[in-house]
Amino acid sequence: MIFVNLIGRLSHVFGIVAMIQIAFLTLAMVYEVVCRFGFNTPNIWAFDIAYMFAGTLFFVGAAYTLRENAHVRIDFLSSRFPAKVEFWIHTLFMGILLLPILGVITAGVAGKAWNAFVTQQTDYTSPWAPLMWPFYSGIGVGLVMLWLLALAGLVERIVLRCRGSDAVAGPSGITVDQT
Repeated sequence: MIFVNLIGRLSHVFGIVAMIQIAFLTLAMVYEVVCRFGFNTPNIWAFDIAYMFAGTLFFVGAAYTLRENAHVRIDFLSSRFPAKVEFWIHTLFMGILLLPILGVITAGVAGKAWNAFVTQQTDYTSPWAPLMWPFYSGIGVGLVMLWLLALAGLVERIVLRCRGSDAVAGPSGITVDQT
């Protein structure tokens, strides 16, 4: 379970990075509001910084959210099943749907980030014209972490079930007894 624990700790680091991003985003927006409304000097970079920080924040924070088991779930049906059935529903969902789909999306974003880096793509709709590869790379890194954490959670669930435990594990390594 070293892999699971390592990924759990790494996702905690990503949670801290997301918190720092929130602080920078807040400071940038407060600065923009003061400049725009206090001194009538808006910045050309404010909109770009806002969507880039918010976009990467969403994906970087997703792994931490999964680690804390805080994603919104609609499990009104699966929670009514016995623990073994619920285990198989979640295991099959993660193994057959979530991991492959997330893998394809991550590969697509990684390709887009690489292409933006090679071509030095800029945001052509912005007067500031920032380079796009840091933005795409941030999204890609967040998706990779989310994929790794989902894989770690799947491995942990299977290992615990093979050991005969009635506990269901989250990706963080915290087990919850469902009996």
